[in-house]
Parts: sequence; structure tokens; C-alpha cells
Amino acid sequence: MPRHRAPRPALAAVAAAALLLAGCDDAGGLESAGATPTAVGPVRLWPELPEISAPPVDYGESDTEHIRGIAVPGGDVHAVDPVAVVQAEVAAHPGRVTGPDGLYEQTARQIRECRTRPAKCPVLKPYYRDLTGDGKDELIVGITMPEQQTAIRVYMPEKGGLTRIMSDAEAIVSVELAGRDLILRAVSAGIPGYEYRTAWSWDERQRAMLPARDEIVRVKPSRPAPEPSADPR
Repeated sequence: MPRHRAPRPALAAVAAAALLLAGCDDAGGLESAGATPTAVGPVRLWPELPEISAPPVDYGESDTEHIRGIAVPGGDVHAVDPVAVVQAEVAAHPGRVTGPDGLYEQTARQIRECRTRPAKCPVLKPYYRDLTGDGKDELIVGITMPEQQTAIRVYMPEKGGLTRIMSDAEAIVSVELAGRDLILRAVSAGIPGYEYRTAWSWDERQRAMLPARDEIVRVKPSRPAPEPSADPR
């Protein structure tokens, strides 16, 4: 099959346009930035690996629990006493030190004594934010623990009561609210100079807050204090 050739008038027009651009080159015309690098798509390695039927370890990311004995009239968590909520969890899981309900025995004892010894109560000031997008605030509670650990728990008003939709414990550096995400920054024990930053987000399918984004972030070293100047005397 013969190749199609462009008509001669079209060739003349192309040549004229090229001359016009060449004449404008010295007047600040467009210049080529060079060849565009070829896009490289993802390549799957070891496609023969078998499919995973079940994860070997359950980290409890989606564990939720109804808090027994706590009523939320009108679904307003602002009317709920956060200390009473945590005390109800401690009463429901006595001696539990691991998992989403896990607390040090010292911390559990201090929680039980919050009414009589409020200065030792480890339950921090509560915060409120609509994290699920249903128009109602959730209750966000922090609990200080030994070894510089902090437990973070989130409770959602549901069916006249409370459901815990998140629980985590880390060596927390800071906790931030960004839109409907709860962002935890925690110390990295194995990589000095770095932090773990995890964004917990509501997952409608699991009906729980999940660690949707997890990253290791380099932390700038703190600037050392200046040395005192020598006494001029």
C-alpha cells in the first residue's frame, strides 16, 4: 500500500510557519525544554506468589465495642462525662493489659480513683469533632500512662449510647485534627531522628476509624542552646 503524502500547499504552510517562528526566536519566543522522559508504569514483581488467605496477626485496627452503662441522650456526646466512659471500660475489662482495652494496672487503678483523687486522674481534657460525617460530634479521649505512653480513644454516639470506634496507644508526640482525620505523631524507637505519623480516618464499611495513611517522617533536630559568652572583665 502506498504511503499518503501531504499536499504541497500544506508543506508550504508548514515551512512558512517555521520561518516565522525562527524570526521570533530572538524576541523571546518559545524554546524547547528538551525531550520528555518516558513514563514508566508500575511493574509487578514475583507475580507467582500465592494469594494470602488470612492475615497472620490481628492488630485490632477495626475492633469496636459498645460501652455498657453509658447513655447519650439525643446523641450529644458533649453531655457525657469522659471519665465515666473510661471507668465503664475499665470495669468491663478488669485486668486487661493488652489489645484495644489494654491499660497498665497503675493506670486502671488511677482511673477507678478519679473521683476521690482527681489530681492523679490520667484522663485528659476531651475534644469533640465530627469524624464520621454524620453531623454529630465524636468524643476524643486521651489517657496518660507509664513509660511515656498515651492511649487515644474515639467514641461515636449510636443508638442512644456510645460505641468506641478507635483505640491506640503510642509514645505520642502530638495529636492533630485535620478535617475528619485524627493524626497521631509518635516517637520511632528503632530509627532515631524519625517519627511515625498516622492518619486515622472513618471507614463506613468497617464502621470504625482505620489507620488509612502511615508514614515515617524525618524530624529536624532541635537547635542547641547558644553557649554563654565569656565574661569581658
